[in-house]
Amino acid sequence: MTNVSLSLRCSLLAVLSDLHPKFPSRNPSAEGLQPTREINMPDVITAKVPPLKTPVSDDALDQIFREARTHTAWSPQPVPMELLHQIYQLAALGPTSANTTPARYVFLTTRNAKERLRSALSPSNIEKTMSAPVTVIVAYDTEFYEKLPKLFSHTDARSWFAAKPALIEETAFRNGSLEGGYFILAARALGLDCGPMSGFDQAKVNAEFFPDGKWKANFLCNLGYGDPSKLFPRNPRLSFEEACVVL
Repeated sequence: MTNVSLSLRCSLLAVLSDLHPKFPSRNPSAEGLQPTREINMPDVITAKVPPLKTPVSDDALDQIFREARTHTAWSPQPVPMELLHQIYQLAALGPTSANTTPARYVFLTTRNAKERLRSALSPSNIEKTMSAPVTVIVAYDTEFYEKLPKLFSHTDARSWFAAKPALIEETAFRNGSLEGGYFILAARALGLDCGPMSGFDQAKVNAEFFPDGKWKANFLCNLGYGDPSKLFPRNPRLSFEEACVVL
């Protein structure tokens, strides 16, 4: 039971008596109540406001956004396999349409694995990729809807996509790209540097790594501990006024 003032009770009674004719009268004088009297009301009609969340620290914002850079030169320090698991587990929590989660990740952690990628890379991306501890092919699954009975089980979401190739491609690419962004933020949050790239031949990557055509490469991302001495000055960003409209 929670104590509420008479004024709040009267407001609630007014609403509830409109909704249900058997609910007690909205007129406090009919019940012999005094204007200043405190009364008890059931918890069921007590409004509960969730507490406001606290922003993350400035240090966290610096690490994830303000001081994070796209790295091209790397320390030889390896990236532990457990850290790759942690990045995925965080990134997988990001929202996608109907929980489709179409992103798929191929972690290239050995020289031999990355050599399979070499011929598909733009010339300027070869050295930065070969020297990175890990290169990730961020891909998307064009059969993501086959997982929906598990991922979105309260309705037949699979039928929304089956045999609809244009919708499949649009949904997989859009939501897979979202997940790729979550992946980068998760990696930064866990202390890694990232070097995302789109300078590669997608058809060659798909032929080499996804010959059955079910997964498709979206972009590449090098992971590791970057060498800050090799960074160029940060390029400018558009201002709020240039990039945003408030209606």
